Amino acid sequence: MAADLKRRIVDMCREWGVDMVGFAPADAWEAPPFEPWPPEAFRPKAIFPECRTVIVLGLPVTLPILETAPSIWYQELYKNLNAQLDMRAYQLSQFLNREGYPSAYVPRDGYGTVELLLKNPYAFFSHRHAAYLAGLGTFGLNNMLLTKEYGPRVRFVSVFTAAEIPGDGPMEKQLCIRCMRCIKACPVDAIGDVEYPRASIDKFKCAERSVELKKRFCAPCGICIKVCPVGEDRKLFKRKNMGLYDGPERDERLFNAWEHVRRYGSL
Repeated sequence: MAADLKRRIVDMCREWGVDMVGFAPADAWEAPPFEPWPPEAFRPKAIFPECRTVIVLGLPVTLPILETAPSIWYQELYKNLNAQLDMRAYQLSQFLNREGYPSAYVPRDGYGTVELLLKNPYAFFSHRHAAYLAGLGTFGLNNMLLTKEYGPRVRFVSVFTAAEIPGDGPMEKQLCIRCMRCIKACPVDAIGDVEYPRASIDKFKCAERSVELKKRFCAPCGICIKVCPVGEDRKLFKRKNMGLYDGPERDERLFNAWEHVRRYGSL
């Protein structure tokens, strides 16, 4: 029965155009695989006591659009992905409720505005940790979840459900190659000392950057995820050679296109 429900959920998500779906037992949060780990109050059962499984959905951030970041193009893509994720997660939770499994979706961000992050730099639930436990990827140095398909260029949302669905388990192989590109590229030096499995992040510097970009109508930043070489999407868009960005193979056509987008529609 549980396996059949899992198959139905995956099939439904694929019909919606959501191919990235993972499942994590709520109990998996109680045995931290590394530190730091979300405290008890941030775990699924503390937020939704009925929870037995967390279902994670992911949608990719289109690389050529992200390459223009910070820009209005990336800002609108970000908003679009957020809206789609919230809609699909809500629909999935309602499907499970109709099937007799108490369920609730968690919005993709879990905080009000980036300005609030300067005072309280945490969302009430981490989709990245959920995606990790659901086997969708591993953490990179920039504290983002890297996936095989898209590197860190994925937005996630979660559904808490009382249904007990077989979990997928974390990936065994680390996807981050520790090239340090995200650290070097950060415009505000928010990524600090490197420790396993990731580097320390100055959340306030990151939030301040987002607040400034929001005033210019080109938030979020996106730089640390656009420079990551991990992801099969780079092959599709012929961006495997990272020298296109900063080496002798730098492609002026691309740079001119990105500058054009950044010059209009925002400040």
